[in-house]
Amino acid sequence: MTDKPTRRAALLIAVISSFLIPFVSSAVNIALPTIGKEFGSNALALGWISTSYLLASAMFLVPFGRLSDIYGRKRLLKCGMFIYIIASFFCIISDSASFLIASRCLQGIGAALFFAPSLAILVTVFPENKRGKALGIAIASVYLGLSAGPSIGGIMTQHLGWRSIFAVNFALGALVIIVIYTMLKGEWAGAKGEKFDLTGSVIYSLVLVATIYGFSHLSESLGHWFFGAGVVGLIAFIAFEMRQESPVLNVKLFAGNRVFALSNVAALVNYSATAAVVFLLSLYLQAIKGLSPQDAGLIMLWQPITQAIISPFAGRLSDKVEPRIVASVGMFLTAVGLVLLAFLGDATSLTYVRAVLILIGLGLALFSSPNTNAVMSSVDKKHYGFASATVSTFRLIGMTLSMGIVMLLLSLYIGEAQLAPAHHAGFLDALRMTFAIFAALCAAGVLASFARGKLRA
Repeated sequence: MTDKPTRRAALLIAVISSFLIPFVSSAVNIALPTIGKEFGSNALALGWISTSYLLASAMFLVPFGRLSDIYGRKRLLKCGMFIYIIASFFCIISDSASFLIASRCLQGIGAALFFAPSLAILVTVFPENKRGKALGIAIASVYLGLSAGPSIGGIMTQHLGWRSIFAVNFALGALVIIVIYTMLKGEWAGAKGEKFDLTGSVIYSLVLVATIYGFSHLSESLGHWFFGAGVVGLIAFIAFEMRQESPVLNVKLFAGNRVFALSNVAALVNYSATAAVVFLLSLYLQAIKGLSPQDAGLIMLWQPITQAIISPFAGRLSDKVEPRIVASVGMFLTAVGLVLLAFLGDATSLTYVRAVLILIGLGLALFSSPNTNAVMSSVDKKHYGFASATVSTFRLIGMTLSMGIVMLLLSLYIGEAQLAPAHHAGFLDALRMTFAIFAALCAAGVLASFARGKLRA
């Protein structure tokens, strides 16, 4: 039995790790216009400042999760946090957009190194009857990061400069290092002695980049080639991994573990249907309703605040009730909220928007913690690092697909035009169609969530 100080240390590390990634992502997005003015960057370069971080994290989460299972989760955690701190320092001293993009790539690699083992250690040290509560607290910190990012990031950018955002990351990363060395006792390597599939890891990363890049650029001919190459590569990758004794992506675990497979599919569908909600509503509130960025941000806070409040209770509930039941109810509530957003118009009241955001926040809270609990509880201890990395990767892929769907529909309805009043009607049509598609995805996700089967006998 792991002692209480170690459990507290594991929880603190998981909370800070879970907070850092969404906080820096949302805070940097607010700071992009300021960064663009300083470096004289175009929109494409600014986009890569955010995208490079997400792509690097997605590319390496699963391979690093597997490495942590083999060589030790605490070891990878320390290595990842050191890289993250160094990358944050490079971001602070960046003197060009290209240097900042490279630093963000390195930061994404560091985040992948520490995020997967942090959740795996959390699940390892907590007993099964308290695991859902611990995961709920960690996941609540994700939503706190999402809540704090736009508001705190905006204040820091305005009064202290955009580099102060990365200074916060540097400081919190240093705190994690101190906790690891002084409080986190022991080491965990559930797959110690097994081989690392380097070839499979390289193929996996290339396939993921090609697929995500291609999907995001399907409106262009080059995007079709990349997406096609990604799909063909994915088929080849699965065939290759099926023959490996120690694969980086345990395809057989998906095939032989229904709860694990469908829980990950449910996560992918959920984030594909909800990740772009904030982006779309931000445009709607400012372009259609005429709100200032600050006022729009205050309205948008209702969703993540609801998630942050409810997530710990949802995690605790999933310790007592079948996670698939709680998660399926959450997915259903989210689908209802997305249906309601499909009726937005230029005369819709802000009270309506707030109420729907609270409903979606409740649905996401009921889904996320229990679904993560189901993923982590459905595998043996030796697969904890892999399982943690997999659900995180599916989340990142879902977020990217969500934005891809939005960009495709916006290009169809309004093309490359700016959101001037003349194009408001086209934007509203695109917005309604997007939310209708998201609602349909979520409805299908309810079926996948409920069909996963029972976790407990």
